[in-house]
Amino acid sequence: GGGGRERIPAEVLEAVRAVPGVKLAAGTVGGYAQLVGKDGDAISPAGAPTIGASWVDSPELSPLTIRAGRAPRADGEVVIDAGTARRAGFAPGDKVTVLTQGPAEAFTVVGTAGFGAADNLAGATLAAFHLPTAQRLLGAAGRLDTVEVTAAEGELPSALRRRIAAVLPPGAEAVLTATVAEENRSEVKEGLRFLRIALLVFAGVSLFVGTFVIFNTFSIIVAQRSRELALLRALGATRGQVSRSVQVEALAVALVASAVGLGVGYGVAVGLQRLLEALGIDLPASETQFRARTAVVAMTVGVVVTWAAAIVPAARASRVPPVAAMREMEPVEYRFPRRRLVLGLVVTAAAAGILLRGLFGGVSNPAAVVGAGALGVFLGVSVLSPGLAGPLARVIGVPLRLLGQPGKLGRRNAVRNPRRTASTAAALMIGLGLMAFAGVFASSIKVSAGVALEETFRADFIVQTDGFSDFSPEAAAALRRQPLVGAVSQWRFGQWHDGERTRSLFAVDPRTLDEVVDLDVRSGRLTDLGPGGLLVHDEEAARRGLDVGDTLTMRFARTGERPMVVAGLFAEKRLGDEYLISLVDYEENFTEQLDSVVLVKAAAGADRAGAREAVERALEPFPNVEVRDQAELRELQEDRVDQLLGLMSALLGLAVLVALFGIANTLALSIHERRREVGLLRAVGMTRRQVRSMIRGEAVIIAVLGAVLGVAVGVFLGWAFVTSLGDEGLGRLSVPARQLAAYVALAGVAGVVAAVGPARRAARLDVLAAIAAE
Repeated sequence: GGGGRERIPAEVLEAVRAVPGVKLAAGTVGGYAQLVGKDGDAISPAGAPTIGASWVDSPELSPLTIRAGRAPRADGEVVIDAGTARRAGFAPGDKVTVLTQGPAEAFTVVGTAGFGAADNLAGATLAAFHLPTAQRLLGAAGRLDTVEVTAAEGELPSALRRRIAAVLPPGAEAVLTATVAEENRSEVKEGLRFLRIALLVFAGVSLFVGTFVIFNTFSIIVAQRSRELALLRALGATRGQVSRSVQVEALAVALVASAVGLGVGYGVAVGLQRLLEALGIDLPASETQFRARTAVVAMTVGVVVTWAAAIVPAARASRVPPVAAMREMEPVEYRFPRRRLVLGLVVTAAAAGILLRGLFGGVSNPAAVVGAGALGVFLGVSVLSPGLAGPLARVIGVPLRLLGQPGKLGRRNAVRNPRRTASTAAALMIGLGLMAFAGVFASSIKVSAGVALEETFRADFIVQTDGFSDFSPEAAAALRRQPLVGAVSQWRFGQWHDGERTRSLFAVDPRTLDEVVDLDVRSGRLTDLGPGGLLVHDEEAARRGLDVGDTLTMRFARTGERPMVVAGLFAEKRLGDEYLISLVDYEENFTEQLDSVVLVKAAAGADRAGAREAVERALEPFPNVEVRDQAELRELQEDRVDQLLGLMSALLGLAVLVALFGIANTLALSIHERRREVGLLRAVGMTRRQVRSMIRGEAVIIAVLGAVLGVAVGVFLGWAFVTSLGDEGLGRLSVPARQLAAYVALAGVAGVVAAVGPARRAARLDVLAAIAAE
């Protein structure tokens, strides 16, 4: 979208060059320039900008270096980044079409360039022109964006900065390179903030799931070593010594596992960097960054999580009485403790209270409060799950009766130790619960977006790019020249600052706005949106205490603070934003003039198919835009939601994978604990195949139990989040029943896969040795 500071007069360059202590100075401009491939399609890098810039001849000032050919010297010449040239098949001497704010133009590629050792800048495309051409193409005739300066030898940068500042016009400032680099670094860091948070959340989920696996493992190990621990107590070991021995064992395991995980993580990072390079996204870093802080944090988290998960098993180990060494350990029927029931109910009730406050309590950030309540619900259900595991396992295991006696035994094995079954299933419950929540949330977004289109979208066609980039206003001008086209409504995206944080807005044409969308204007009129005015969403206006006629001060990067008068309040924001200004104000306050979307209404009485042909014909010179009707736009939105859901499911799949390893681990340890029992079954005639069926049946029950609990919790949380975001346009709950049923079915299949190793091990036990085991 448009933005950027106010450009400075080109005459400033000569004034800066005349300042004592300046060795070199060069003026630059930058903006939007998109290359068109040899196939006629616009080159649109995913998630990266399409950069147009002026070429700087001085190697000391330019970040670019020529890879092949030469620098641009005249109008009609361009240098493109070497990465794009390689992928699109361009070489010096080829012709390339470039899309800018004005009409598309053809240029001769005279060279290719790179950023240091990288062939492009993180996937972005670059088109560099000589300065006069860049000023013409990028809407900067007689103006400059920056003046780059190097100091003469022995000159202090701070002193030179002050002398340069003295010759600058009002609104321009002299800034040290280090300051600019830090600002750019902060912007990149802020831009990646969402990605970092998302990755940390998914990592936290995996650790949370891993905690259940670790807890279960040490619980089984302690149970298996009860006689050994009792013997240590009988020989004089104190309860504290026994507890510390288990904790030391956990710390040793944690150190080894964390070190291995750190190495694997480094390998994955290197692999991802190589993958990006293979996709043509060259990162301008000379080598993979590995900081000591990263190693310390990773090792600390791994050790703390493992140690914390082993605390309860260590406490149980310390409570083994010495007399246990002198008697045969027999399985004890599990009874759900009353204290655990009370604790689970208290945690679940408290979490539900927090969640309901987020839904109906009028808090400022309902999604965050609902998220905190959701975490508490997971914990509460995990505490209560042993009480639910027995009855649910019995129901889930009913179909296993078809397998005969092995199926019945597998069902009984899952039921007889509900605590172990529940703690094993809880790990899977978390991962699948979040996947179910994501499925409900994504389905609700698609349904809500479709309803928004049906209720508010009056246009026949929408013109936009495939990605999130903007395009030339010349496209809208070409559409207006078509007799079969009625209203053409341009929308431009921008940002402003309210003194606290950066906010977004859309610029629109009030003359055509009502023909293409229904904003549900509550007060004022759309036609009153003229220079110096704005429309505000009614809820945002109520939050700020604004009404029609009031003034809101908006700060723009180009022009600074501007008083804007509220011309009207509207209730419908599902297709727009909370703030709308006119295109006239946008042109005054923003540097780049690019459209984000153009809504088109066919002329009265025009055939829809004929109007579309006219629209597509008018847009032939603009290969970076696509024409869609309402159905196609809805399909596009659903595809984007599905892509996001696929990414989330892939990341959450790592947590599910950890849980499946936990099932396999629990079964393996359980078989070791029950090897005498398995031996007796084999001695009385059970075949190896039947043993494998019994173990697989037990695994399926555990996996499906986790899936059922996870889906139930996930649907509940999906409802909660959809309800909490109702004011943001997400007002329709949709539960993807088939998708959730597929999750449960796949969990059963995954349980069978997880049981392959333990089942084989059980089937291969030496019968005599197993019977003799104690």
